[in-house]
Amino acid sequence: MVKERTKNATRNMIFGILQRMYHMLVPFFMRTAMIYFMGVQYVGLNSLFTSILQVLNLAELGVGSAMVYSMYKPIAEDDKDTICALMRLYKVYYRVIGSAIAVVGLGVTPFIPCLVSGSIPENLDLHILYLLNLAATVFSYWLFAYKNSLLMAHQRTDVTSKVSIAVGTVQYCAQFLAIYIFKNYYFYLIMAILSQIANNIVTSNIVSRMYPDYLPKGKLSKKETRSINGRIKDLFIAKLGGVVLNSADTIVISAFLGLTLLAVYQNYYFIISSICGIMETLLTSIRAGLGNSYVTESREKNYIDLKKITFMFYWLIGMCTCCFLGVFQPFMELWVGESFLLPFSVVVLLCVYFYLYETTRLLNVFKDAGGVWHEDRFRPLISALVNLSLNLAAVKYIGIYGIVLSTIVALGMIEVPWLLRNIFTVMYDSSLFKDYFKMFVSWIVATVFSCASIAVLTYKVTLSGWGAFAFFVVVSVLIPNIVFLLLMHRKEEFKLSISMVNRITHNKLPVIKNL
Repeated sequence: MVKERTKNATRNMIFGILQRMYHMLVPFFMRTAMIYFMGVQYVGLNSLFTSILQVLNLAELGVGSAMVYSMYKPIAEDDKDTICALMRLYKVYYRVIGSAIAVVGLGVTPFIPCLVSGSIPENLDLHILYLLNLAATVFSYWLFAYKNSLLMAHQRTDVTSKVSIAVGTVQYCAQFLAIYIFKNYYFYLIMAILSQIANNIVTSNIVSRMYPDYLPKGKLSKKETRSINGRIKDLFIAKLGGVVLNSADTIVISAFLGLTLLAVYQNYYFIISSICGIMETLLTSIRAGLGNSYVTESREKNYIDLKKITFMFYWLIGMCTCCFLGVFQPFMELWVGESFLLPFSVVVLLCVYFYLYETTRLLNVFKDAGGVWHEDRFRPLISALVNLSLNLAAVKYIGIYGIVLSTIVALGMIEVPWLLRNIFTVMYDSSLFKDYFKMFVSWIVATVFSCASIAVLTYKVTLSGWGAFAFFVVVSVLIPNIVFLLLMHRKEEFKLSISMVNRITHNKLPVIKNL
């Protein structure tokens, strides 16, 4: 079973990263085309509608995670009747969710113009644009979305990745024609709706062929249904805060600072979120395996996995943080021009935000795999309320600085400490917290030292253009890896991580093998 978990996690990771890379590079090209052929305000509109629809998706919060978690045990026991009954319940819930989003979404339509400060592009109707975006979201729930639970619970999200890449290719080609030839934003959004429909139908057909014995039929006991509903309630409260935390910044910027500044901010955030997407793929690929491990393995074994995965993940996000600090400004200058740059001090804050955000994502994966939702249900909600309150209070006085600082405070002062407390009081022995926290602090120190070295270079080096970009790409990769290797190579987690990489690659990487 352990070998199967590793195999599935590796496969999901490979195809998940390919999907994320694809959906990072091609949308980057599309975003560039929209900026140069249609105007920067269209990019701002895209970001605004995405954030509004994230808020409307509150109806789904908790259902997907709770249902997939409920499938871990019956899949391990090959209990097909329970899996079929879960699918039926999942189908009913998603139909209701889609209807609820449609009703609430239509109800807020008249208020959409209040969320935009300043002018919008000519010949556009905000209400029509919003309704097109709403339709894409609703169809995603009505059309066989419940079948994705089987792929997630069986650790076969690589199938979803392949379908997404295939359907996305057709979508992006059609949307590029809408931008370059027709310069029609309505056509651009209609292609997104058709793509969502096609994606769901294709995935549904594949799942039916892969798991022909699993049909949405049967009925769960009242006890099991109450247990699932309890998990959904806990997850809803928790993930409600996560949505507000992630969406508030965009909506507040649009309402108070305008679409143009929102587009500039979102250019930076687009790069950050693309890397976050790759990190999410890595974490998602191991979540089902962790869930199975918590059901079948000892606490000691699971704690070793926590340290090992934390060690590897912090190496990655530390390196990414350094790269953001060094490469952001020269890259943005080449991409969109000097007039669309944010101050370097904002870039520093965005790097801090990224590091803290990914820390919460990592801890959340372990929390979700262990089903620690009831104890954690109020954390994201309180964090989101603090973030939103600080946003509204600070944006009038310090503008974009207030937006980013508010999120940093919420993540660093509430999210991370609360998650650590929940994990080490429910999933692991509290006596292990001191050992884990030492590793946690050592990574922060190593990352801060690496970033400080790169920041000094930004003031010393006077290169510009492609020369600056190439130079900082090299130093932003080399400095953190050298620092991390020097500081961490003697730690037990380093040896465990190398062993895991060797097992995944079958000792085919000579450099790793010899470490």
